[in-house]
Amino acid sequence: MPISRLTVAPLVKRISPAVVNIAVAYPSPYAQNPLLRDPYFRRHFGVPDVALEPRLSAGSGVIVDAARGLVLTNAHVVKDGLVIVVMLQDQRKLEARLVGVSPDADIAVLQIPARNLKAAPLASADTAEVGDYVVAVGNPFGLGQTVTAGIVSALGRGLTPQSPVGLIQTDAPINPGNSGGPLINMRGEVIGINTAILAPFEGNVGIGFAVPASVVRDVLRQARS
Repeated sequence: MPISRLTVAPLVKRISPAVVNIAVAYPSPYAQNPLLRDPYFRRHFGVPDVALEPRLSAGSGVIVDAARGLVLTNAHVVKDGLVIVVMLQDQRKLEARLVGVSPDADIAVLQIPARNLKAAPLASADTAEVGDYVVAVGNPFGLGQTVTAGIVSALGRGLTPQSPVGLIQTDAPINPGNSGGPLINMRGEVIGINTAILAPFEGNVGIGFAVPASVVRDVLRQARS
């Protein structure tokens, strides 16, 4: 194929309907203080009423079981959330419930109503090799669905010496909000769930990490049982 015609557009069109944006409402730390629930004390300490409203954060996820409405994301994206809302590519907003979680692997399984969903296939084995081309899809900085591309940079990486999970390292740009989105190979399979970046200068430097499919499958299997 001529270099001018190389594209991942067909792959993205096939996979993108399965990639979702996730919004999570967290309780305000001020609301946990019984004194600050009293308007008098809030005025005394200079705490505005809006400080008691839930905090919002955003992340990404991917539908891997359309029949049961199962969505994969990161545990840190939904941890302690009061309400979890999943937005589909067709703009539907569905409230989700947490049905499985592995804090060690940083993987959570959500369930949404299973109506007219499209799923992305989860790789059956960890067959990725260093140098393979990959695509990351997610919701960086709340911009909406965004696609980036790169290669597998290394395998079996640990973020700390005590890390129980060997991660896939990639140079496909991953930014805040991409957490929980899929890392996809050129066959359109989800080979990992994006979980973290190394950002010594508070910006993307081309070092991102994803939880491999084999680990994700174990968490998903437990959620289904």
